[in-house]
Amino acid sequence: MFTSFIKKVALAGGLATAAIATTAAADYPEKPITMVIPFGAGGSHDLNARVITSTIPTYLEQAMIVRLTPGAGGQKGTQEVANAPADGYTLLFTHNYVDMLQQYVENLPYDPINDFIPIARVNYAPIGVVVRADSPFQTFEDLIAAAGEKPGAIRMSHSGNWGALFVPAAQVMQAHDVSLNLVPYQGGGPAMQALLSGDADVTMGFPSTLSAQIEAGEVRLLATAGPERLYDDVPTFAEVGVEGDVGFMHRVLLAPAGTPDDVVATLTQAFADLIEDRTFSRMMGRLNETIELLDGPTYQAMREEQSAAYKTLVEQLTSQ
Repeated sequence: MFTSFIKKVALAGGLATAAIATTAAADYPEKPITMVIPFGAGGSHDLNARVITSTIPTYLEQAMIVRLTPGAGGQKGTQEVANAPADGYTLLFTHNYVDMLQQYVENLPYDPINDFIPIARVNYAPIGVVVRADSPFQTFEDLIAAAGEKPGAIRMSHSGNWGALFVPAAQVMQAHDVSLNLVPYQGGGPAMQALLSGDADVTMGFPSTLSAQIEAGEVRLLATAGPERLYDDVPTFAEVGVEGDVGFMHRVLLAPAGTPDDVVATLTQAFADLIEDRTFSRMMGRLNETIELLDGPTYQAMREEQSAAYKTLVEQLTSQ
């Protein structure tokens, strides 16, 4: 009888614990959510995140707070989230290069596949090659010709080794058999500031970080990724001899592995509601950014495809 009594107590305790866990998940979120960005201030992730966090509280009924944690090419902030409790209150806003490519060039302190689950791919953006308005390089061809004449002399600022600016730059150099002096900074914002201050001769960037400088006449865009021209007078990569799927960044929100299904579902629904929000659409339009949401399972399939493609890409780039 004593054994029977113990079993009944254990069962009751288990049911109570399950009920508490269910209630906790149902009440999520009960406090602000932190969105960790593993890059510096002023880059495209920072700008996109400010739009997201200003509008998504309508659908979560809690604030979402941006925390910039640059360092080690995105690894510092990524590891912070990998080590965070899997409760939905610490999320990672990153991109495909840090997420799926770095594992082939670095000994990472985390496992990108097993330590994270995707919540959403918010959008994607095509990269552009940009110089200052007073640069002697009037065209992309001018830049390539100068790089060919003086290998390594032209300084290109980027957001970190094997990151969203570095990889397209390496692919451009490979396509034209030239060499640039690739100088790392802690994010796209600092890389752009290096260009504007004269510490770099060329950089790359995405629509949200380029639009203001283009409109102000501070920079000149030489070429952009994508099958179609973003600007009538600016050629695409394909038009200037850079073929293939080059220069696309996917902005993704990841959660630590083990995050409860109910919490994931709440976040997924909030982002599905967000992209229908007119204020969000208008603000993203001001950044010249797309709204191309993919849910977690759909992006997970893309992640696995990216992983295989990036392994091949790294092998190609490092075998030169």
